[in-house]
Amino acid sequence: MALWLVFALMTAAAIFAVLWPLSRGNAKRGGSDVAVYRDQLDEIARDRSSGLIGAAEAEAAKVEVSRRLLAAADAEQAVPPDAAASPVWHRRIVALIALVVLPVGAAVLYMSLGSPNLPGAPLAERAAAPRDSRSIEELVAQVEQRAATNPDDGRAWEVLAPVYMRFGRFEDSARAWRNAIRLNGASATRETDYGEALVAAANGVITAEAKAAFDRALVLDKDDVKTRFYLGLAADQDGKRGDAEKIWRDLLANAPPDAPWAPMVRQQLARIAPNTAAPGPSAADSEAAAAMTPDQRREMIGGMVARLADRLKQDGSDVDGWLRLVRAYTVLQERDKAQAAAADAKRALAAEPDKLRRIDDLLKELGLTG
Repeated sequence: MALWLVFALMTAAAIFAVLWPLSRGNAKRGGSDVAVYRDQLDEIARDRSSGLIGAAEAEAAKVEVSRRLLAAADAEQAVPPDAAASPVWHRRIVALIALVVLPVGAAVLYMSLGSPNLPGAPLAERAAAPRDSRSIEELVAQVEQRAATNPDDGRAWEVLAPVYMRFGRFEDSARAWRNAIRLNGASATRETDYGEALVAAANGVITAEAKAAFDRALVLDKDDVKTRFYLGLAADQDGKRGDAEKIWRDLLANAPPDAPWAPMVRQQLARIAPNTAAPGPSAADSEAAAAMTPDQRREMIGGMVARLADRLKQDGSDVDGWLRLVRAYTVLQERDKAQAAAADAKRALAAEPDKLRRIDDLLKELGLTG
């Protein structure tokens, strides 16, 4: 409330400063003009005496100034005193009304249409406040305008690329990633996301350009999960299902227990190799296990391990399955069964040195080589 009162007083002061000269009378204007002209006559005489102007110029100037002096004197005598005073009072009344009505009117208008009780919003608080009132489309439009104004702004393209991907604008996303790579340099993440946008724009087909992007990403980071997943998908689309299976199984072998991408990889494995895909516990299984007693949980795990062992007896080519079986026996503290499973795995994988090497590495890790 104090702020609007200060503004009202400032407005009144400004109006007063402007209108005050208008409230002053000009009844003496004629007299002042007569005095000015008389001073001009004296100045002409001084200039003539000092030789600054000639006699002819001095005479002509005196005639002109004398004419104006006579006209001013006649005007002063023609105005009655009450006629000169009346406009002065009229102006003063108008000025007084302006000084009072304008500030009061502005204050009343602000009280009715404004928000005097609204608390202030400092700049720091406004900068830190969430920008929910501005839609994503508006923010994207701003970044697009920035990129259009400065096409070499790599940061703008890198911001736009994932947003375009989320909006389903796959070709725009690929173009944005291409510009980001050109301006910001290549990285495994940028190359993979660029390839992913190309795949999405091609309705899931791994094009040659996308495959090249994934290959570049793999050189930059051989452990990038997304890159390896798409390279497995590329191998599958090229008819190299064995290569795809190996890529995806290697991913699962090193996957953390709670890896969010593991179910998707298992799904792809189940599609190309339904008889060897490694099953995992469902959400219902996990919930049931949480409610079990330790003995019940151990019995359930034992049943799962037994089913895995039976499956591997029928098809022993699944090296990841053998690795899980050996680990499971070790966790259950059944060392003899773990070593027996490792021996069965070596017999089943005797013709595949790479898989045998993984079995041996696990045995060394678990201390089962002795």
